[in-house]
Amino acid sequence: MVKDVFARIYFVYGMLLFALTMIPVALLFLIVRNTCSESFASKVIQKTFQVWMGIYMPLIFCPVTHRGREHFKKGKNYVVTLNHNTLADVPVSSPGIPGPNRTLAKVEMSKIPIFGYIYESGSILVTRQDAQSRKESYGKMVDALNKGLHLCLFPEGTRNKTAEPLARFYDGAFKVAIMAQKPIIPGLIFGTKKILHPTKKMWAWPHKVEFHFLPEISTEGMHVDQTDALKQQVFTIMKEYYIAHSHLI
Repeated sequence: MVKDVFARIYFVYGMLLFALTMIPVALLFLIVRNTCSESFASKVIQKTFQVWMGIYMPLIFCPVTHRGREHFKKGKNYVVTLNHNTLADVPVSSPGIPGPNRTLAKVEMSKIPIFGYIYESGSILVTRQDAQSRKESYGKMVDALNKGLHLCLFPEGTRNKTAEPLARFYDGAFKVAIMAQKPIIPGLIFGTKKILHPTKKMWAWPHKVEFHFLPEISTEGMHVDQTDALKQQVFTIMKEYYIAHSHLI
């Protein structure tokens, strides 16, 4: 009972702090996106995300530790595939990738005042219920990779609410990696399940987060008809790593 009271106070504190710090970030993005080249704006936006979350996460007592960033080689860009536990993954995922990146995101989120503008700045928006929108998103993702950006994707498609370490993967991330002939870097986020309760609303609890990157998986010479095999390969690697590091969950 006492913990629930503090958890709800902490939730309000985290949301208020997020809202307050979000305003100057949105203003900066507005200026950069309207006055700078796309490539320069991408770098500024990514650096701003990293600084913002580098300040915000410790202030809500959820410090983030990164491992495996050395797997990102200079001059190369990747499709980064991540597990998805809770909404607390969002402020950790894209800012944790060392370099400008885009993520595939629901268009509905872009309609939220102020936050939606920030959300859109680092995203490729898709209407999931629209087959044409989903089809067009492939071209946009390949285009982002061809411009030298990383892709930050959640192949589970949504938050994993199952009892399994990972929910089943969709084809998208792996098909795009093959289409663009870009390597995949699997990533695992640990600890965010402890921050947001799976069933209680307006409930949160501080907890440290670890973000691990694994060695790259090449797609060179692969064809789209090998998408399923690549998907299963990455799924197995991520699941085994997640289980082996279950003490961090």
